[in-house]
Amino acid sequence: MAWSTRELAELAGTTVKSVRYYHQLGLLDEPERLTNGYKQYEVRHLVRLLQITRLTDLGVPLARIESIGSSVDDPAGALRTFDAELAATIERLQRIRVELAAILENRTSASLPAGFAEAGRDLSEADQSLLLIWSKVFDEGAMDDLKQMLIDSPKTAADAELDELTDDADRERRRRLGEQYDPVLAAVTQRYEWLGAPGERAPRGAAFAQQTVTEAVAELYNGAQREVLYRASLIGAGKLDELAALEAALDAAETPGGAESIGGEATRVGDAGGGSGPSRASLGSDSEGGRR
Repeated sequence: MAWSTRELAELAGTTVKSVRYYHQLGLLDEPERLTNGYKQYEVRHLVRLLQITRLTDLGVPLARIESIGSSVDDPAGALRTFDAELAATIERLQRIRVELAAILENRTSASLPAGFAEAGRDLSEADQSLLLIWSKVFDEGAMDDLKQMLIDSPKTAADAELDELTDDADRERRRRLGEQYDPVLAAVTQRYEWLGAPGERAPRGAAFAQQTVTEAVAELYNGAQREVLYRASLIGAGKLDELAALEAALDAAETPGGAESIGGEATRVGDAGGGSGPSRASLGSDSEGGRR
């Protein structure tokens, strides 16, 4: 008995295109041709094609079929290996489904780090972006702490005000908001002592953490927001001289012809070796390691 390509494909429940592709991959031998040029497939070709379609039905990639075929010394071992890989894939997909369910339930962004669906539901867009960067800078334990901080600290009126603070906010408002954030910073840094030296929780080192987070904070938050967090860190650390220096720099900037370089003072909130977290967590600390 001999079959044409179309007849062989129909018998195996596949397509002519697939048969030709299996020839290209070397999975299926080319049959002899008649004098008119037509291929004539035999039983051995049909059996091999059925083996290929059976393995693909089981989810075996085409690149793995040769190693799992009956010609190898231990086909059962190859199948066990593939089964273990499938189990790992299923576990990963189940984790993804759990994550998606949490995202949908909490109506949060899918761009948040894994496990932050509940903790990040009230975060601003800037905070969410910084959180993603944090997840690539700090270790898993640090991220777990941050997640717990966000869960334990419901969004306050001060958080909302800071989120909406524009770069042209008046100084009195920036000063008041900085004072309001001081106790928030005090609470989290007292509970999580590693925030005083966040570089120790950075697998790539403190210098990398400082540079990465500083640049992120400078781009994601405007000058007024950075100033508020910087003020709060100075108040908490008792650095009244530096706070007075900030006020003097602001006075000079507001004087006609005065200095216009207060950004160096007001943006130092991001210069704490990575100690500036999303405003909800308010992890801004000073350049010498934060609160003492």
